[in-house]
Amino acid sequence: MQSLIRSALCGLVLSFAPALSSAQDVQSLLLKIKTVGKEGAGNVEASKAWKELVALGPSVMPDILGGMNDANPVAVNWLRNAVEAIHDKAGHKGVKIPDGEIADFLLNTKNAGHSRRSAYECLVKLDPKTPDRYLPKMLDDPSAELRRDAVQRQLDYAKRAAFESPTVRQKFYESLLKSARDRDQVDAICKTLKDDFQVEIDLTKHYGFVTRWLLIGSFDNRKGIGFNTVYPPERGFDIKAVYPAKNDGQARWREHVTTKQLGLVDLNEAVGKEKGSVVYGFAALESATERAVDIRAASNNAVRMWLNGKEIYFREEYHHGMAMDQHTGKGMLKAGRNEILIKVCQNEQTDSWAQLWSFQVRVCDYLGAAVPVTNVTERIK
Repeated sequence: MQSLIRSALCGLVLSFAPALSSAQDVQSLLLKIKTVGKEGAGNVEASKAWKELVALGPSVMPDILGGMNDANPVAVNWLRNAVEAIHDKAGHKGVKIPDGEIADFLLNTKNAGHSRRSAYECLVKLDPKTPDRYLPKMLDDPSAELRRDAVQRQLDYAKRAAFESPTVRQKFYESLLKSARDRDQVDAICKTLKDDFQVEIDLTKHYGFVTRWLLIGSFDNRKGIGFNTVYPPERGFDIKAVYPAKNDGQARWREHVTTKQLGLVDLNEAVGKEKGSVVYGFAALESATERAVDIRAASNNAVRMWLNGKEIYFREEYHHGMAMDQHTGKGMLKAGRNEILIKVCQNEQTDSWAQLWSFQVRVCDYLGAAVPVTNVTERIK
């Protein structure tokens, strides 16, 4: 998408306006660009505004970065390209970039991560020493992209550094693990800790996967009817309840504790190799404080998720592969008891590749760090 926008805009004549525009004019131009939508909606107006904005020169770069904060993804690309176009043009003409204002924007963590990343890239173009100046202080940055760069810088440093002792090197990696959020970086750190120091990291715990569940099913999903059917577990939790189930059976809650990697719950093992079926997983988690969280799941199957009775995510798609964090629902944990319910639907495909029926769920913050909770799911007596 970004490359297409750049191609569409590269033919525009870029020349800086001789006079500064008013702040009101700048905001008007930003608004026209920010109203651009999918499939070309608003492109004509946005293209004209983009040209006028770029012509204003480096002085408006901080305004454009600020405009990116609340822009939709399409508009973000337009504005990012505007910043880059102004930067390139200024370099050719020898016009000064307001690096101090851009640095202030970068350091203000209230700005959006993608906006701050663009500010950082501007500063890198101006000074190759920018990473050394800023990244050491960004290991715990709220921007996922900047934090990743900071962690990668440390990983690269560790490859060439002469540590005082093996113990110091081990502590370096253990400390870095606390900052890492991306799975490839976490895996690299854990591999070094295991290979070089025989330290095994419990990744299931590290990522915050839920391992103790109550399961109930199976309910009917023949011909896909189950995904939108409100079965009794969706109306409220009752551990003693017995519900009518598929094929005139009865459904009761059963305990399930998974010991599989990354909290995988294999429903073929836990419930049985059924087709055209629905199973629910329930877990109660206690939090010391109220806080915003991501409930991130993965499944080979169609899923719906609820947090404290409020639906936070659904996707009806079968056998599209399974990858960690492929489904994300956002919600608020209460101080005290919280209830997670996940609905996992298996269809009736008989292909060998369509037999997987499983899920995993973890509770984390918006960057992917595990949130401290205690599993207080009831035991069946």
